[in-house]
This record gives sequence, structure tokens and C-alpha cells, in this order.
Amino acid sequence: MSKNNINCIGVMTSGGDAPGMNAAVRAVVKTACKSGIDVFAIYQGYKGMVEGGDMIKKMTSDDVGGILHKGGTAIGTARCHRFRERAGRLVAAKNLIERKIDNLVIIGGDGSLTGANLFRDEWPGLVQELLENKEITKEQAQRHPLLKIVGLVGSIDNDLSGTDMTIGADTALRRIIDAIDAISSTAASHERTFVVEVMGRNCGYLALFSAIATGADYVLIPERPPVDDDWGKSMCDYLSEGRKAGKKKSLVIVAEGAIDKYGNQIRSTDVVSKLKEHLKVDVRLTILGHVQRGGSPTAFDRYMSIVLGHAAVKHLIESTGDNESKIIGLQKNHVTELSLTESIDRTRSIAKYIKEGNFDKAIELRGGSFNDELKTFKTLAQAFPSTETKSGRKLNILVLNAGSLAPGMNAAVRTAVRIALEGGHNIYGVKNGFKGLAEGDIVPVSWMEVEDWASEGGSFLGTNRMLIEGKDFYEIAKTLEKWKVDGIIMIGGSTAYVNAYRMLQKKNDFPAFDISTVCIPATINNNLPGTDFCIGSDTALNNIVDAIDKIKESAVATTRTFVVEVFGRYCGFLAQMGGLATGAERVYIHEKGIHLDDLKDDVKMLVKRFKEGKRLGLVIRNEFANKIYTTAFVSALYEEEGGDVFDVRQAILGHLQQGGKPSSFDRVLATRLAAKAVDLLEKQRDDEERQYYSLGLKEGQLVVEELDRLPSQVNMEYFRPKKQWWINLGEINDTFK
Repeated sequence: MSKNNINCIGVMTSGGDAPGMNAAVRAVVKTACKSGIDVFAIYQGYKGMVEGGDMIKKMTSDDVGGILHKGGTAIGTARCHRFRERAGRLVAAKNLIERKIDNLVIIGGDGSLTGANLFRDEWPGLVQELLENKEITKEQAQRHPLLKIVGLVGSIDNDLSGTDMTIGADTALRRIIDAIDAISSTAASHERTFVVEVMGRNCGYLALFSAIATGADYVLIPERPPVDDDWGKSMCDYLSEGRKAGKKKSLVIVAEGAIDKYGNQIRSTDVVSKLKEHLKVDVRLTILGHVQRGGSPTAFDRYMSIVLGHAAVKHLIESTGDNESKIIGLQKNHVTELSLTESIDRTRSIAKYIKEGNFDKAIELRGGSFNDELKTFKTLAQAFPSTETKSGRKLNILVLNAGSLAPGMNAAVRTAVRIALEGGHNIYGVKNGFKGLAEGDIVPVSWMEVEDWASEGGSFLGTNRMLIEGKDFYEIAKTLEKWKVDGIIMIGGSTAYVNAYRMLQKKNDFPAFDISTVCIPATINNNLPGTDFCIGSDTALNNIVDAIDKIKESAVATTRTFVVEVFGRYCGFLAQMGGLATGAERVYIHEKGIHLDDLKDDVKMLVKRFKEGKRLGLVIRNEFANKIYTTAFVSALYEEEGGDVFDVRQAILGHLQQGGKPSSFDRVLATRLAAKAVDLLEKQRDDEERQYYSLGLKEGQLVVEELDRLPSQVNMEYFRPKKQWWINLGEINDTFK
């Protein structure tokens, strides 16, 4: 029994559907059942709450099996005009009380959550009225004096203030960039201009971040309208410069809430008309519409929704006294409890500021990174670097990739090149990492050369895992002297960090190493210090999730357990988060180890579950989890002990985890980190002592750390951070067994 003697929880989805809602519902149901609490699904949102009957159904853990990977919402959502009236809310209260529900988890947008808060405020009066009408007993009224509400924000728009991401936004962004990537290839083939309209209501998040991720040429968002009265002409003049520079296509992204500086709506059809009028070009319009809501949720939307759903139930169990409605959100990569009313009031104030023309205030309330990314986009989208005279000394900068391939490396190089050239500096690409640096394989990189690099996987500069030693130091020093290098941007994994650290240690022996150096974390293993996420890790995680979804589909007609091996070296990030996002029964990682007793218990657990009717088992193993208990060993053990109950197949995902186009998250992260790297080099240009830095994204903020701290931050034997933020999330999966 919980601290507050909670006996029953209701869960519902409301408003527009958002990918990840099913993962949240599943987490609420499983957490409640594991805690000994009855849980009811309220079908079709407020409509089901008012209609009652079979629309409010008691759930078990088995009832939410198989919904984790599905888009939409398995329990439905619908508009309900009756709930907007007090009479409808009175009926809804009676239906809940009859099922002993006075704790609700509501997954929806600001309108749904506002309605929930009104319902909570009215609850005591509704209970009293039901008692006076003799529709409930005095005992029922005494047992349910208050209604507790916890909200999870399900909205692809990412428009609620106070939470860094809303359920469904990451998936919607993925749908958008997938569509734009496809459109871009045909646009280049025909040298056409495309206009793409995306959702977002009064929030430009989807438009701005898809523009950054796809290398778009122009974006129209409500928070920063065009400054010119004739916005169409200024847009067309801007795009004309791009064509003069050699661009084969033009891409304009329009947020559905885009406006001019007077607050008049700018429709995508208006943009098409302006382009045809001023440029006399062939223009195609694509309105993406509800495709942005559809499909299987991304890895991020899955594990975020699971974490938030789990936290929502824990909040209801552990809350004492305070009956204020709360939102459970994600802030700086941590689960956070927010005041529902304050969050919604702040969100609606942004719309008010936009309507009033106070765009600076609106952007301020969106958060610091929104404005930074808007400025970065404007630089990246220019046809040429600006010709105005730059202050400060011109720098000679090298950019290189090092270590294993990480999707997003090209996006980082593109940003570094364009931001450096915009700053008036010389920037050169190093071919094939440190091997190329030692051999002097260096080439100038131009503005237009990197035009289409944002969306491409692989590494156009090349990369390798060479660790420098012996005469390599001399050869590299000679190269740096020849090219008069002032700074290096190293994009890569442990190879980049270790080599940079070794160069730092040799500064006294080789004066050429006394230069500013910045390491940008790029590895699918996510095993670097000073950052929560490395470039490439999100793409790899999505590749793993997509592959496992297919693997699970292949087993639906059998009783089978799959043992899946994933990359990560000695870091269990991919295994742990992949297990959470795919509903694995067991995850084996090096940090936690594998023990024979655990293997025996896990097999017994699966045998028991299969005998109870389970048809599919999933075990994920990090590649270096244990040198004795290999994937083949674990598979053979499960096969032997499973007997006739289930058979076993192993799947080693291999290099597909590194392949494909980078995810939207990795593209944007690469852009942010590379822009910051150039900024760091500029700030150090006149310092007497040059520094070696590493960059990262920590708790949602860009952070800079001195590289000489590397040994104190990393377990050097296994090369992984001594503190890893995700390590305890596996306990949630253990709860769901």
C-alpha cells in the first residue's frame, strides 16, 4: 500500500494524439500494478469519462503489452463538448467515484490539462452536489473529498513552458526531416524551389529545428517575423543570392503559425505566390500535415515517456498534503515537477507577447537555446560569408574527425566551416583523422563545399582510430608549423580525446602544440566525459530500436526469445536505453556485470512468463558486458534451460548502428557544439596560454571543460565517465518485469 493509501489511479490521453503516448500509458499501468494499485484506462479521453460504463476499464500489465512501439494512442482520444459544461463534469465525477478513482494521470496538451485543473478545482462542489442528489453515498463522499491531477504533456508542438521536451515532439521532428531529406533530393535534381509547411501552432520549434537539421535556406516562424514590410521581396532577394552562389535548390520552411511583423498570418500559399511573383521560378508546395503525428515513436520519445509515466505514479503515491495539480516534465535532463497552472499561464503569455508584437520577450520565454539556434541558422543559411570587416586576428583553424564513425560528424564540420568563414578565418579540413594530420593531408574547405553536409551520414573528411605515439608527435608538430595553425577542432570519440590529451602533455616538448584545441564529443558509444549525449548516440539508439522492432515482429507467430547484442564497448548506454525503449525483459551491461545466479534467475523468470502465455522475450547485451558470458553463451544457456517452452535466436546488430542519416537530435547537437567550438577559439586568440577544451551538453546546457581533467573524469581502464546520468534508469525496466 502507498504512503497515502492510494487504491486506484485513472489514466487517459486527451487532445491531439502524439507518438509516445502509448509508452506513457504503459508505464503508468505497469508502475501502478507493481505498486499494488488498481489502474483504470479512461478510453476516448473526457468523452469516456463522461460516458462511463465500458469506457472506463480496469487494466493489468498484460493489457498494455505490445503497445510500446505503436504511434497514436491505444486508449483513444476525442473531443467532448459535454465535459465543457458543469453538468458533464458532474457526471464524470460520479463515474470516477463509482470506481474509487480520485487520482488521475492525464496525457495531453495545454487545453486538456487546463480542463483537468478546472475539474480538480470543482471536485469538492461536485461531490457535495452528488451527495445532495443522493447519487453517491455519504461514505463515498468522505472517501473521495479531493481529486489529484498529474499531467504529462503530450504535444508534437513542444510549446509548453517549463519542460524542455514534450511527448511526441522528437518523433514529429524526425518525420519532418525524413520528408524534407526526400524532397531535397528531387529539388536538387530539378533545381526547384520547395516550400514546406510544418505544424506547431504558435510555436516555431518544429520549423526552426527542422530548418537547422536539413540545411534549409529560409524559415518563417511566429516568434521572429521578417523585419521588412515587403517580406516576400526580401525573402526572394535572399534566395536569389543563394542561386548566384551555386545552390541547385531552394528550400523554405513555414510554420503554420507564421506571421509578418504586424501579426498578419503568412500562409504557405502566400509564400509560393511571392516566390513565383519575384523569382519567376518553378515552385512546389508540400504541406506535411498529420504525417508529422504518425508512426512509431523515436527512441527518445519512448524512454522519456516511460520515465515520465513512472514518475507520475510515484508522485501520486508519495505526495503529501499539497493538492495542487502538477505537470511531470523533463528539465535539464531530469524529471521535474511543475505547477500546472504556472506552466500553462507562462505558455499562453508567449502567445500574448507574439500577438502584441513583443517578439524578443516571446523568444526569451522559449528559452536561451531557441534564440542561439535562430542566430546560428541565419549564419548557416547565408549564400556567402558576409564581407564586413571582422575585428581581431584572422585564425588558421583545422577541423578533423577522429575515432569510429559517428552520424552527425558531417553536420559538425559544416557548421564549423561556415561559422569560421563568417568570422573571417581560414579553415582547413584534415583527411583521415590523425593519420592525415601526421602526413599533412590537409585541404582548404569552402563555404559551398559543405552545403549539403548537414543531412549526410558517414564522414566526408574520413576518420580512423589511430592513437599518436613516438614519431607521430614530431610529424604532427611539423604539419602544424607548416600550416601556421592557431587552433584545432577535433570531432570524435575516445581517440580524439586521448590524442588531444597526449598533445597537451607534450606542449613543453613541441611548441607547435601550444595552440587552442577543442574536442567535440562524437561517438555512438556515448562514453565521453562532460556531456550527457555525444553526437551519433541518438542515431545509433534509433537504429537499434528500429531493428529490434523488426526483430520482434518476426517472432509474433512463435514462442521465442531474442538475445540482441549492441555496440557501446564498455559503456552500457545503448544497451540500457535500447532496453528501456523496446521493453526488454533483461539488459546486460558491463557496469552492472553478469553473474551466473542472475542468468539462472532470468531464465526462470522467462520460463514462468512464457508458461503464462507470453510469446516473445527480449534480452539485450552490451558487446563487452562480460568476456566469459558472451552473446553466444547467453543464447545457448537460454536455449538449453528454456527447453520446449521457447526457442532462442541471437542477433548481433553490428555496424548498422553507425549507418544512415543522422537523427534530428544529432544534427542539431552537432550544430550547437561546432558553433560553440569556433566561439571558443575566437575568445582564446589573444590569450598568452592556449587551452585544450572539451565541449558537451550537460543538463540541457552547453558546457566547457579543460581537457587536463580527463583522467579524473574517466575510468581510463574502460574509458567511460565515472558518473553516468542514465545508469539507474534500468531500475524502471526492472520494475516492469
